[in-house]
Amino acid sequence: MNKTLTAASLAFALGAAMTVASAPVAAADMADKEKCYGVAMKGKNDCKAGAGTTCAGTSKMDHQGNAWSLVPKGTCEKTVSKTSPSGYGQLAEFKEKKA
Repeated sequence: MNKTLTAASLAFALGAAMTVASAPVAAADMADKEKCYGVAMKGKNDCKAGAGTTCAGTSKMDHQGNAWSLVPKGTCEKTVSKTSPSGYGQLAEFKEKKA
């Protein structure tokens, strides 16, 4: 029993250490990105897809106004969105117009 407990403890510790070690890299990647609503294709959003959905990959339609994808900073409002009032991605969620 001690060997099993020791192996499990080691596996847990290793997993935790890897998670902590990768956190600064993830934060650095986020510094050059922004959330862009209305540019994700159906099922390809990074997160937030409205009521009744969980998170990543749950958008129910292309260019859904309450689903976002991470894009390079400064490109969101230049990216085409067929349902956006302006025709481009938005920095905040919006109600879709008919495509």
